[in-house]
Amino acid sequence: MISFLSINNLKLSGRKGKSIIYKKIKLVYLRKIFTSLIKMKSIVLPAYNGNVLRAMLGLKVMEVDIPKISDEEVLVKIAAAPCNPSDIAFMQGKYNVVKKLPALMGFEGSGVVVDAGNNTVAKSMMGKRVACFTQSQTSGTWTEFAKIHYKNCIPARDAIDDEQASTLYINPITAIGLIEYAKQKKAKAIVQNAAGGQLASFIRMLAKKEDITVVNIVRKPEQQQKIIDQDNSIVLCSATDNFEEELVETIKAEKVDLCFDAVGGEEAAQLFNALEPNSDLLIYGGLSNKDIAGLNTMDIIFKNKKILGFNALDWIGQKNESDFLELTNKIQSLFEEKFIQTSISGIYSFDEVVKGLKYYIQNMSEGKILIKPTL
Repeated sequence: MISFLSINNLKLSGRKGKSIIYKKIKLVYLRKIFTSLIKMKSIVLPAYNGNVLRAMLGLKVMEVDIPKISDEEVLVKIAAAPCNPSDIAFMQGKYNVVKKLPALMGFEGSGVVVDAGNNTVAKSMMGKRVACFTQSQTSGTWTEFAKIHYKNCIPARDAIDDEQASTLYINPITAIGLIEYAKQKKAKAIVQNAAGGQLASFIRMLAKKEDITVVNIVRKPEQQQKIIDQDNSIVLCSATDNFEEELVETIKAEKVDLCFDAVGGEEAAQLFNALEPNSDLLIYGGLSNKDIAGLNTMDIIFKNKKILGFNALDWIGQKNESDFLELTNKIQSLFEEKFIQTSISGIYSFDEVVKGLKYYIQNMSEGKILIKPTL
């Protein structure tokens, strides 16, 4: 495949030995020619399917056109891209993002900017490594090249490798946003479910920095022991016979007044009903793919208990460029210091994507899987 960087540095010698560098009109013309001729490999979703296994088996590795970028977009040569629960929900047609089919897969990744639009900031990213995020109808990160709005790119520091850089966006931003909510509420203790996952581990680490107690809920005894061994945290297992009673007692003893819910369904209702008066249930995920049922209506009316949603994209959308830069610098510092790190359970090529996804779904608590176009 011809590199766009090589096009940018293309030189011709004239009769007098002077070098001519293709720029502006000639460069734009060359780019148009090459982007129209060159194809790229991508993982494509032909159809949504509520059955996750069938959805995965339906994925195809296809050659598609390299996307054309606008003035405010950059073209990223993808080095690595993770699978998140949002990707699984998207395949099933159960995510808030619905693309016209066939659709390119993947929401976040890392790589090198090899082409840029006319925007000054976009141009400044040429040749730089970035962490990136997209929910564009015509883009994705499980691909060789992704078009990304420059505002959704974070220039990655040298100390952070491609694998970790590919996970700088979704989980760290969500974890920081949730902890910021806890600080605004002046919460001294929180309870969270899906505690064996990667995002939950970030929440534990960030809460520790803020002196916030975390009560963790897992589904399996082995997950319970693993977290206790790692963090010496309070961990409850929902598989035990006396879980509900233990949950109520722990929430009261630790003075928990905030819950982070990643699951939804009956589990969210169970947590809400166990909370003390003046508490909030903050929902940021729907791993169960089920609606919440069984809420204690009287608790909402008479005990001032609230249910709220948290969307990381809405949260960062409220920030100006200076605040967003401060946020991304904070995230990168946390990764540089290895205060938080994404656990990688496996790295897979495009041809191995179904194998990787099967492993991820069965072993989510072990970490992310990454997809690498170059393998």
